[in-house]
Amino acid sequence: MSGFTLFPAIDLKDGACVRLQRGEMDRATVYSADPAAQARAWQDAGFTWLHVVDLNGAFAGKPVNAAAVSAILGAVDIPVQLGGGIRDMAAIEAWLAAGISRVILGSVAVKNPDLVGAACRAFPGRIVVGIDARDGRVATDGWADISAVTALDVALRFEDAGATAIVYTDIGRDGMLSGVNLRQTVELAAKLSTPVIASGGVASLDDVTQLLAAAARGPGRIAGVIIGRALYDGRIDSAAALSVVTA
Repeated sequence: MSGFTLFPAIDLKDGACVRLQRGEMDRATVYSADPAAQARAWQDAGFTWLHVVDLNGAFAGKPVNAAAVSAILGAVDIPVQLGGGIRDMAAIEAWLAAGISRVILGSVAVKNPDLVGAACRAFPGRIVVGIDARDGRVATDGWADISAVTALDVALRFEDAGATAIVYTDIGRDGMLSGVNLRQTVELAAKLSTPVIASGGVASLDDVTQLLAAAARGPGRIAGVIIGRALYDGRIDSAAALSVVTA
């Protein structure tokens, strides 16, 4: 299906490529000590985008794994979207200048929505809003704090701001291989004109095909899905997933 993208996730903790369970830093599985090599592997497998998150940066509120991100950028030709600890215009500008194709703004979307609007105007097509939610409530600061704001509240706030997409993550499922939250993803996309990228809990090729079917039905646009642990553990075969999407 054209317009639907599979994003292999590279989550960075202390310079390594890891996967967390429900965003808990002390529940990290290290998959590669060489993120650049992992990025090349995903590119060689046929993926057309990479989704990179600076996990330490998300908690610290500033970029921490910059060296690893730079190494990834030097290793691949495909576009990279980056989130985690990007909280001001200077950081946004610096990463876009360094070669990041799209910056993901998460916590700052709740705490400083004016910055997100300004960034969308300054860099059209290059700003993604990341909405991480537990039981429908938005989590910030590396998922350490749960706000009173709903995912839909945040998404609607940026409907006219010009964000190129919204990454919607169900953090209760993230890294747990419990299946994507199809219902909430579909409900969110139906109420928005901004494309939604699903994230969290993807466990099998069936999750991908269900999202593809929902994307074809509408309303709203589901533009892709981020896959982490299921790819690393081999539960989803890269070639099979890509063939389903391009069929």
